[in-house]
Amino acid sequence: MWLESFVRYMATVKFQGAPVKTVGELPVAGAVAPDFSLAAQDLSDFNLGSLEGKRVVLNIFPSIDTDVCAASVRKFNVEVSNLPETVVVCVSADLPFAAQRFCAANGIKNVVTGSTFRSDFGKAYGVEFAEGPLRGLMARSVVVIDKDGKVLGSKMVEEQTNEPDYQYVESLLA
Repeated sequence: MWLESFVRYMATVKFQGAPVKTVGELPVAGAVAPDFSLAAQDLSDFNLGSLEGKRVVLNIFPSIDTDVCAASVRKFNVEVSNLPETVVVCVSADLPFAAQRFCAANGIKNVVTGSTFRSDFGKAYGVEFAEGPLRGLMARSVVVIDKDGKVLGSKMVEEQTNEPDYQYVESLLA
């Protein structure tokens, strides 16, 4: 009985056309954003509370070592991160060393990277793949949080090989 109710609340997306489930669902607009702890490039921990007073865009993805994930980091670095009182956090299970190397090689200076390698972020936000070849990694999603820690909107990318909906994010921040 418990397992049946848990399964009903899993989100389903596609990876290369095949359906895959996540461990839950994204937080919805109006909800208080779950706190999180992520590892920064210098291996220090940071959390949502440390970003207080800013709008937060969580750019969540499987791995910075893929073309689509890398493209989203580059795009957010240029577009959304220039908005006042807004910080973009690029979240993946990649080790902080990989994120640091990528950012240095690509001149990425306007986003923050956060690694889930020692946190429960994926479960708290419902974005961890529960099955399939990417099991344990994060499903491509965006979550926009206001200055008071409330979710303005969230969206999981239907086909994980596609980029996130940048216009959706921009509309929430307008």
